[in-house]
Amino acid sequence: MKSFFRTVILTGLFVGATDLIAAYVTQFIKTGKFDDKMLYYIAGGGLGLEISMKGGFWIGLLGVFFHFFIAFAFTLFFFLIFPKLKFLWYNKYVVGLLYGLFVNKFMAWVVLPFTALPPNKAGFNFKEFLVGGLVLGIVLGIPIAWSAFKYYGVESKQKGIMGRNNFRV
Repeated sequence: MKSFFRTVILTGLFVGATDLIAAYVTQFIKTGKFDDKMLYYIAGGGLGLEISMKGGFWIGLLGVFFHFFIAFAFTLFFFLIFPKLKFLWYNKYVVGLLYGLFVNKFMAWVVLPFTALPPNKAGFNFKEFLVGGLVLGIVLGIPIAWSAFKYYGVESKQKGIMGRNNFRV
């Protein structure tokens, strides 16, 4: 028997780690250098940048905690709504990419305004939305959707409903 919380925790750990790696890689591609203060910036959501950018082990650890807490929250949310919204059963890759776009905008419009971080004065940038959302779709959305499909046995249920050979050419 599969444990719901075990699956959510392992999926959350995986997507939290891949998202953090993707953030470092993306920042390196943009700037050409390793961002050694990223975890301090994440911690700045709770502490404010004036305090968090001073750095230190505990501030970095707080940044890791905030980052993984958010990854677990989005993982848990998807796992809770997945069995109730059957349209999410359409295709794990499409749904995962769309979930990444959703997470990107939810973070920008709902979560970040309630943090101690300064507001984004640049406004909406379609290119950043698309790139950021696609990265989140690949490293967060698709793995969460894949895990939910597997946990809930969606593919076997779809085969049972549609039959194996209904789509012969």
